[in-house]
Amino acid sequence: MITRVDTYLHSVPLSGAVAEQVGPFTLFRSTTVWPYYARPVPGSGVTIKPDDVELVRERCAELEIPLSFEWVVDTCPSLGPAAAAAGLTVVEHPLLVLERDDFRPVVADARVEILSADENVVRQCRAVANLAFSEPGTAVGTAGPAAGRGDMDAPAFINGKATPDTVALVVGTTYRLRVIDISANDAHTLSLRGPAGPVTWRVLARDGRDLPADQTTPGLARENTAAGVTRDFEFTPATVGDYTLTATTIAKGTLTSLVTTMPIRVRAP
Repeated sequence: MITRVDTYLHSVPLSGAVAEQVGPFTLFRSTTVWPYYARPVPGSGVTIKPDDVELVRERCAELEIPLSFEWVVDTCPSLGPAAAAAGLTVVEHPLLVLERDDFRPVVADARVEILSADENVVRQCRAVANLAFSEPGTAVGTAGPAAGRGDMDAPAFINGKATPDTVALVVGTTYRLRVIDISANDAHTLSLRGPAGPVTWRVLARDGRDLPADQTTPGLARENTAAGVTRDFEFTPATVGDYTLTATTIAKGTLTSLVTTMPIRVRAP
């Protein structure tokens, strides 16, 4: 049973990803707006080492995609210790299997239907998913039902708000900014601008891992993210004045009019 489950889990991402072999892993490069992961090849029987994890880390950095692994502990027990030794956080979840003889049809009053591709319908569905995944845990969130009604064109939240509070910075001070995209299945473009227009920053880390020095050169303060992506930036405001950090939703590969703006006020020391 475990082998069958592992084989199935290895094939599922292929509906929305391109598979690439990296050492003992298959790296699934997403072709959708949400990222996938790397998995050990089912049945290979190899012992995973920290160096193998580093190979995937390096390839993900080259592709600018999140670093993540998924595996079944029973079929690859060595990956957990290797990932931990490589500095990753390992979280184990129970694998639940319902035996065929125990299956019982569910009787409920809920309506199930296949939705159309109408843009308004899709937008409403994505609003529900974004609300559901905007807070951790399984308890009822704080947004309330009103957040899912009416304005289905609502932009992304920054710091938990559609209209973020103003952030105060000091000119000449170097700051490390961490952005974690926890949307359900959206992609976004981040952009930082100053009083005179676009500014520069340095990308310091991707998905919690510091980048090599040759990959942290200053560049235009603009970066694309997607669900599950984490980015760390270093920014030093050079002038006093009003700055803005914007998150623009991407749909069908193009920027939309859904923009959230966080004001930044830079003052003198």
